[in-house]
Amino acid sequence: MSIQVKEVSKFYGKQKALDNLSFEISDAEVVGFLGPNGAGKSTMMKIITGFLPQSSGEVFVNGMNVTEHSLEIRKQIGYLPEHNPLYLDLYVKEYLEYVAGIYKLGKKKKQRVAEMIDLTGLGLEQNKKIGALSKGYRQRVGLAQALIHDPKVLILDEPTTGLDPNQLVEVRQLIQDIGKEKTVMLSTHIMQEVEAICQRVLIINKGQLVADQASNSIHSIKESHVFDLQFTSPVSKVYFENIEGISHIEALADNRYQISAKSDVREQIFLMAISNQLVLIEMKAQERNLESIFHELTR
Repeated sequence: MSIQVKEVSKFYGKQKALDNLSFEISDAEVVGFLGPNGAGKSTMMKIITGFLPQSSGEVFVNGMNVTEHSLEIRKQIGYLPEHNPLYLDLYVKEYLEYVAGIYKLGKKKKQRVAEMIDLTGLGLEQNKKIGALSKGYRQRVGLAQALIHDPKVLILDEPTTGLDPNQLVEVRQLIQDIGKEKTVMLSTHIMQEVEAICQRVLIINKGQLVADQASNSIHSIKESHVFDLQFTSPVSKVYFENIEGISHIEALADNRYQISAKSDVREQIFLMAISNQLVLIEMKAQERNLESIFHELTR
């Protein structure tokens, strides 16, 4: 296993950011690490990379305990934080040479810098100051510095922030290609990105793991049905209380309602509307995708 997280908790004072969190990520696996803002994603990534100590539990990277072998593990991890820290007064090529020097690449330095510039599409920008780059190109510089020492594990926290649609396609393809040889842990709020490039999905909420599933079987994460309804006038939620299986009712605008249920309750809803002389003008089963599942699990 490239990454093993065992019963990790993290407290900031009295506030619990991670709550007994455990999961494993295999070699050469691209995993989407999802959760709402404040769920603990960035905290967990900082613990894995050795930037932040856990309050309890253990983390292993390539079989080494992060607490005991922090410096050695940092040599094997490429990390792109959520807020990409760069030296804005340095030129792109100059900055990458500086990072390569930190990793003591020696004679390989010039070759690796050239390879990273080519790999991340920074050729036309390499002689510009980082401060003059767009946000998208700064993200590319961040990816280049994360990869320059050829790490076995890549931790990416919101790597496609600020990229235009063309850049998104290029960076997604880059991550897929990297994932053929390296372990990639990817945090993002773009669900289509996860569905496109990740082999597996981990979802956390309030510091706890709520889902761990292969992306090709994502629809089986939670067995439930979601229906969109519209009536001609407002409907009291009391009418739905006698329908067995309904777990959640959300009132929306224009006399619309969203119903979550453990089974297909469309017939019962239709009969309820007839018996109470309610005019139901629309009833549609919502297609289940990662976004709807994420909403269900983290609501």
